[in-house]
Amino acid sequence: MTDFDLDRFLAEDRGGPVVMLNLLRFRPGGAERYDEYRCALLASGVAADAEPLFFAAGGGAALEGDDWDAVVLVRYPSREVFAGMIRSPEYRAIEHLRVEALEDAVLQPTHWLM
Repeated sequence: MTDFDLDRFLAEDRGGPVVMLNLLRFRPGGAERYDEYRCALLASGVAADAEPLFFAAGGGAALEGDDWDAVVLVRYPSREVFAGMIRSPEYRAIEHLRVEALEDAVLQPTHWLM
């Protein structure tokens, strides 16, 4: 994410927690590289306020071309907490692992409607 993306993300803040939907499509060998990223992220402590809710392997999609290798939901107390994590030097030092792992990704903020 660029600083411009994060500024836009913060400008759209409704307040309260945010659940980030991650749709991931791995490069060849990317699943292993993503696991390195996940382990480095946990070890860094920069994601201490993140609450993983769901991490599952994808499969063949009902609609052609909409298949993803993994689906991840992570809850953050606020958009500010998420942006602070992404902007931290600790995260920037390991971000390359995520980039190297992924062919394509969607990172969609969501909010509870009820």
